[in-house]
Amino acid sequence: MDAAVRHGAQALFTLSGAHIFPLFDAAVGGSDAVTAASSTRQAERSGPLRLIDVRHEQTAVFAAEAVGKLSRTPGFAAVTAGPGVTNAMSAVTGAWMNGSPLVLIGGRAPNYRWGSGALQELDHVPLLAPVTKRAWTIHDPTTTESDVAAAFALAASAHRGPVFIDIPMDVLFTPAAASPGVAETTPETQAVTGSVERAGETLAAAIRPVLIIGSDVWAGDAIHTVQHLIERAQIPTIPNGMGRGVLQPDNPLLVTRARSQALKDADVVVVIGAPLDFRLGYGRFGGEQPATVIHLIDSPTQIASHVPDALTLTGDLRSSCAELLDAAIHAGLNPHAWQSWSQSLHETSLQAWRADDAILHSEQTPIHPARIYGEIRSRLAADDIVIGDGGDFVSFAGRFIEPQEPGCWLDPGPFGCLGTGPGYALGAHVARPHSHPWLLMGDGAAGFSLMDVESLVRHKVPVTMVVGNNSGWGLERHPMRFLYGYDVIADLPATNYDDVVRALGGAGETVTDPANIGAALDRARDFQGPYLVNIHTDPEIAYPRSTTGV
Repeated sequence: MDAAVRHGAQALFTLSGAHIFPLFDAAVGGSDAVTAASSTRQAERSGPLRLIDVRHEQTAVFAAEAVGKLSRTPGFAAVTAGPGVTNAMSAVTGAWMNGSPLVLIGGRAPNYRWGSGALQELDHVPLLAPVTKRAWTIHDPTTTESDVAAAFALAASAHRGPVFIDIPMDVLFTPAAASPGVAETTPETQAVTGSVERAGETLAAAIRPVLIIGSDVWAGDAIHTVQHLIERAQIPTIPNGMGRGVLQPDNPLLVTRARSQALKDADVVVVIGAPLDFRLGYGRFGGEQPATVIHLIDSPTQIASHVPDALTLTGDLRSSCAELLDAAIHAGLNPHAWQSWSQSLHETSLQAWRADDAILHSEQTPIHPARIYGEIRSRLAADDIVIGDGGDFVSFAGRFIEPQEPGCWLDPGPFGCLGTGPGYALGAHVARPHSHPWLLMGDGAAGFSLMDVESLVRHKVPVTMVVGNNSGWGLERHPMRFLYGYDVIADLPATNYDDVVRALGGAGETVTDPANIGAALDRARDFQGPYLVNIHTDPEIAYPRSTTGV
């Protein structure tokens, strides 16, 4: 526990289980501290490390991931053995694919009973190894502190990600003296490797360049360096993931709404801190003549081997951005050479916004999902945190919501795991208690984790929850109709999810008239706890998309 606190852990997210009781004892400060506290709840909140319990292990890990994403300090979670660990695996995998710093401790059946069928006996390490930076078992109680310190340091180093440790019950219950003078390590700044000169020459020679910025720009604290690169080179820019908010919504170089034209017509695409996965067309841009890709990554593990022609610069993103800009300037960088290209993309973006004005203010019933975002957009404060948990409904959020500041956007990422929402909201409240979270959910996603609203109530988390309720799995319904002419197992009942939230101690309401959306959102924002606005939307309206990500 001492090692976690020294490495900046803000809370321990968990669910009660006997295999990890000693962690809880350490977090509250022992029996004397509990006895001295006014209540057990007060003891949980005022010990050496705040204890935050939830109703499902995946929520605990999602919350820890959100802390890691928002604070850039590894989130911390602990789960009991067996099903506790397996319940957490989807959330760990999401953190792995998102590059989110996270340390997870699992309980484990005791060593002295291993192999004889102890309760929840399972070798977790082989399961977690493929989706973590490292997974191992602590067998010596005297190394626990140094091992946990090493886990936090590893999780925080590029490329960031989850680390898993499990501790056999008999080891965890064995008293061990604290290790004096455990050496703390800080992530080293990695020198840039790759042909910076060639990348700079390529950018300087571009006619139609585009810049894509991803989550690692935020995670690597490269925001100011990237902003300087954009401003100096005047490159049209498209944000991805937590790259959102690096540019202000009114910046003319922000051309998200011209994404299709930009990536189709570009001759050079600079991708900073984002993987060349399905969200970016697997790294193939341009038309008949493919665009040259300059890929800036923070670790060799992120090399896109499926794009062998990419000019890859590996290392600290602040350094690689600065070196790329210097090399481009040395090669004759002239932003005026693509001024007309930038202006064209800016005009296309403005036209897209004008074209969407009608649906953002639509009066139709059933409600057009875009109308909900029209109402939300006017109510977001600069430091509000927008959380997307869903498929079709949340796709509209990606289209219409532009954060005003960096570090204010959370979504499940490329793993696409539903059920992140309540955990992300809980983690956001811990990491930034003065920022208001907006949780945007599809009705399908709501079914994965809505019970953990009780955890939000218990931990006094104010959150505006919006369910776009189209009574079905919209992300599957429409593609299946396209492929087969019909759809099956895509329908859901028009459930009043606000009733569920009220039953769990929160509040909410159902909206069927577009004229009532705004007032309902205002009531939700003012409520001191979870408030769910359940908005019935038109089930026949699908988000327009050109790829399934296959």
